Parts: sequence; structure tokens; C-alpha cells
Amino acid sequence: MLDVAIAYNRYKFIGNEFLTWLWFTIDTNQHFFKTVDETITSLYLGNRIVLENSINDSSESITIKGDDAGLEEGLLSLRKGAVVIEMNLSYKTENQDWKFTLKGESLSFSGLNVPQTGPAETKADIEGMVLEKAYLYEKAIELVNRLFNIFLKLRSSVEWNQKIVPDIKKWIQV
Repeated sequence: MLDVAIAYNRYKFIGNEFLTWLWFTIDTNQHFFKTVDETITSLYLGNRIVLENSINDSSESITIKGDDAGLEEGLLSLRKGAVVIEMNLSYKTENQDWKFTLKGESLSFSGLNVPQTGPAETKADIEGMVLEKAYLYEKAIELVNRLFNIFLKLRSSVEWNQKIVPDIKKWIQV
């Protein structure tokens, strides 16, 4: 059995590859997300993305942020071998909107903003409000879990090297 620290260091690249694949999928195939969650209307990059390029024993970190920031520098970094290590996402359904940052190394969430719930008018409404908030948090986590499971199946399939990697390389070069 592998030591936890050894296993962590050996496989931590998977989360970063997941975020890189997710950016590619967001850019090239928005329709795909309907197969993951039929209520989704869009999933797109928010206002921040962090990439890292490990060169020999050092690493270079590139942060792109801002509401109108262009992602050309990010694509250039990908061409040079970088991977996405953190991204801000916006997930929308017909009348609800989630915003959160996802870190590749641990797939941890930060800054998770869920849709607003109605105000509690009585003490009895508080329990319902808490349950609704918990459901809204779970919905974002469930989306990421589904996407990650799909990614893992793709990543371990023959299709990954034969189709997905060449498609990602074409996308990066555009």
C-alpha cells in the first residue's frame, strides 16, 4: 500500500489536468454539460484563472483575472506546457446562479456563492431555509463530482490519447 504522501504527490496532477480539460470543454462544447445536468443553461469561466508551468525544479505561475480579461495569455501558457491549477467558474440554471473557485490539486471549493433563498418569515421557515441552502451547496458539489467522474473515465480510456489530447492540442494552437 502506498504511503498517503507518496500517493498524493504521484497523482496530484490529475486535478490540474481535470481543470485544463474543463476549460477546453467549456470553450469547445457547451452542449456537453446538458448531458451532465439537464437543468444547466451554462458553465463558463469566471473572472480568474491560475496556470502553472513546472520547468525543471522551478515553477512559473500565471494568474489572469478581471471581468474582461482575455485568455490569450492562458492559451499561450498552455502551449508552453502549463496546466490550470485554479479557476473561477459560474454555473447557471434557468433561474439560479452559482459562482465558485475550484483548485485542481485538491478539488477544493472556495468562495462558493449559491443562489439567494427567500427570507424566513417565521421561525418555522428557518428549517426550510437551511435545507434549501444545503441543497444549493450540494448541487454545485454534485456537478463537479459528475464532471470529475466523466473526466476520470475519459482519462483512463483509449480515447484520451487518440482523440481528446489531439483535440486539446488543436484548441490550444488556435
